[in-house]
Parts: sequence; structure tokens; C-alpha cells
Amino acid sequence: MSVQTATDANIQAILNTTENVIIKFHADWCGSCKLIAPKYRRLSDDPRFSSVAFLDCNSEDNPEIRKRASVDNLPFFATFKRGVLVKNMATAKEETIVSMIEHVMQ
Repeated sequence: MSVQTATDANIQAILNTTENVIIKFHADWCGSCKLIAPKYRRLSDDPRFSSVAFLDCNSEDNPEIRKRASVDNLPFFATFKRGVLVKNMATAKEETIVSMIEHVMQ
């Protein structure tokens, strides 16, 4: 599955219709965000995670979703199950992201 763009305008519809969601929050000026982006895209194509929607959100342009996920640093990841925040953290480590994905799939 490809990475979709999440915005304040579309996030509620996505969370209402998708059971498992992970969102990567980034900013255009964030170097670590740029480094993790290809790994995140690769994870979105991993067949193990086909039941998870991978979203990408520019944290500077979308204050409502940023607040909802309690973003406090970048890059930042948040998982949602049936629209409810499950786990959130700032990380640039692929193994931590994989762990978050596996947790939300349980």
C-alpha cells in the first residue's frame, strides 16, 4: 500500500473508515524526517503490514491533527486503532516504527 497524505481536512474520514493507521509527522526543514521517509515508504509496501494505512502529515500545515497526536518532536509517529490513539513517539529508528506497527495490528 502506498503512503497517503493526511491533512486536518481528511484525517477524520480516514480514521473513521480504517481500522489500523500509522501517521508519520514531518516538516520540510527536518533532516531526520527526510532520512526516514524512504524507509517508511518501504514499510508501507511490506506485505506483513497490508492491514495498516500509512499516512504522511506535514506537521506545520496541519495543527489539529498534530495536536490530536501530541506531536512534540520530529520525526514523530502515531498509531491509531479504530480512530483511537494507541501509541505515539518521536523516533528515527526503523525498528521502533516496526514495533509500533506490529502493536497496532494486535
